[in-house]
Amino acid sequence: MKIVIVTGSSRGLGASTAIKCAERGMGVIVTYNSNPGRADEVVSAITAQGGKAVALKLDVGDISAFLVFRDAVKAQLQAVWGRDTFDYLVNNAGYGLFNPIATVTEEQFDGLFNVHLKGPFFLTQTLLPLMEDGGHIVNLTSATTRVATSGVAPYAAFKGGLEVLTRYMAKEFGERRIRANSIAPGAIRTDLGGGLNDEFEAMLAGQTALGRVGEPEDIGGVIASLLSDENRWINAQNIEVAGGYII
Repeated sequence: MKIVIVTGSSRGLGASTAIKCAERGMGVIVTYNSNPGRADEVVSAITAQGGKAVALKLDVGDISAFLVFRDAVKAQLQAVWGRDTFDYLVNNAGYGLFNPIATVTEEQFDGLFNVHLKGPFFLTQTLLPLMEDGGHIVNLTSATTRVATSGVAPYAAFKGGLEVLTRYMAKEFGERRIRANSIAPGAIRTDLGGGLNDEFEAMLAGQTALGRVGEPEDIGGVIASLLSDENRWINAQNIEVAGGYII
């Protein structure tokens, strides 16, 4: 059984990804920051369908806690799956902030940087010794790296950095046959950044060729498919999954 770690998987895109991966027969390590109850619901949804999953606490913005998280992963791998390694890492955890450049504070800037770029960099580094050769890393970026949207400059800038980092991961980890790709969602109906009101959703739907905003399941299924062996020759790519957003 392949095992995947999905960060920020107690809700939204992460929860959908975790469930879709389980449907493909993967074991799942769900991570949460502040809501263990939601994480337990995702685990229950997976186990109810005959899958295996556990939930672990992880604050992707707190690099000092990564070694403790790695030890917890090692313990769960042994206890639940009888293994010392895992196969896939999905760096999904994140949050939104909508502020014009002129009003962004240093604290807000640093918070977004820690979660969206520094965190994935050092979490991947920390977990690499536990990743099986021939594994796969998927980083969640954003369509805002292609289309400039007022109010999300720091978020988009760090997602752009993560997109570049993905190619370097593919380059440097290739000798271990570890692939690295990124998925760039467009507008999705989640509570990221406070969610979508009716007016904002209608505007985004009007800017999307398929005429609606995305659902978490539109992204989770793509990630689960990308991890699978049938897509083993896709590497070092940023794949936009946005329904034709502003084309």
